[in-house]
Amino acid sequence: MSLSLPRRRFIQGSALAAVLGAAAACSNDSGDSGGSTELTGTGPITWVQGKDNSGGKVQERIDEWNKLYPDEKVTLIELSSEADQQRQSFVNNAQTKSDAYDVISVDLVWVAEFAANQWIVELPVDELKNDDIIPAVWDTGLYMDKLYAMPFATDSSMMFYRKDFLAEAGVEVPTTWDEVKSAIEAVRALPAHAGIGGFGGQYAKYEGLTCNASEFIHTAGGAFYDAEGAVTINSPEAVKGLQGLMDAFKDGVIPKEALEWKEEDGRNAFEQGKLLFYRQWPYQYANNLEALGADKFGVAPLPSIGGNDFVPTLGGHNCAISAFSKNKATALKFIKWWTSEESERYALETQTLAPILGSLYEDADLLAQFPYLTTLRESLDAAEGRPKAVAYGDVTAAIQDAIYPAIKQETTAEDALSGLETSLKALV
Repeated sequence: MSLSLPRRRFIQGSALAAVLGAAAACSNDSGDSGGSTELTGTGPITWVQGKDNSGGKVQERIDEWNKLYPDEKVTLIELSSEADQQRQSFVNNAQTKSDAYDVISVDLVWVAEFAANQWIVELPVDELKNDDIIPAVWDTGLYMDKLYAMPFATDSSMMFYRKDFLAEAGVEVPTTWDEVKSAIEAVRALPAHAGIGGFGGQYAKYEGLTCNASEFIHTAGGAFYDAEGAVTINSPEAVKGLQGLMDAFKDGVIPKEALEWKEEDGRNAFEQGKLLFYRQWPYQYANNLEALGADKFGVAPLPSIGGNDFVPTLGGHNCAISAFSKNKATALKFIKWWTSEESERYALETQTLAPILGSLYEDADLLAQFPYLTTLRESLDAAEGRPKAVAYGDVTAAIQDAIYPAIKQETTAEDALSGLETSLKALV
């Protein structure tokens, strides 16, 4: 298996990011909205992330650090489980120039915004980079070709399925969208599962909607922008992809309840036997093992649609140092430890977080424990990123404003994407 990923061309390092970066820099009243960039100062620090759903495994790992370095104690701060609210907490902390947050868990789509606004500091490449880090994952931490956020967990979507229900219906695991629909019909033909939801995802009006809708659009050959940053969303291919998603809701393939689902909502439905297939991130594997056992669920690649291989969304989180941290030397030391091979193995084994190191996807012991790693690596190889833009918050809001009414059957795919085209052009 190849250890290199194709470089993502979804505006990563594009002219759009450069233009928006310059605009952000010019908008600062003083020309310097950040704090000190020197990586000095040792002592207690905080590690700030979204809600820990691992049952305390994050704190257990931090406890190991605190035993090793009692004079540089790390305190875990948990924010909301929702990405939008996490981002707002980080923005508020930066805008008030608070030193409450030291090392922060940054979603890869926030890196450009946070770096351009000087809310996080540049990190030393020579102290953090190694040849085992998946290249495209490394790139998620770059802004203007400089490292501002060190990846610690990558992500790409997969298809979770109820193995037990497929077996009851005598159906094989589907590999195409048509086979998915046939499998749903076969399981619904069973009296015990007549009302089961078919193919779920995250379609509430939040970042998950951007990820899920992007997959249908990309799989059909559409794109929001080209490599130079020009808006290309209003294309026949993008319309076809969105129409396919709309039809899935209209025809009951995707349950209407999914219009309000975020990650945990769909997981609960899946584990309660109310959903047959679920598009989800790999962290769910550990939850399913505990709730269902290995004999009741499985993981497979997402299905091809119309003869096109499925294009998952690239996700992930990176470590960044707040510009207002007083102990940046300790913060850097913690990042090195938090992204070491030992820590990457721990995160995989205890939380099923996707590692940043390519070698772990070929490790025999890990493959025996987590057989889905091969599927996950294939998903990462095929994944497409979201816009790497300073104004990403505005970009994703525009996407959600356009897509959500469409999947609710309140507008046409053509009108939705025509309006989105106008909105995105206004942001450039």
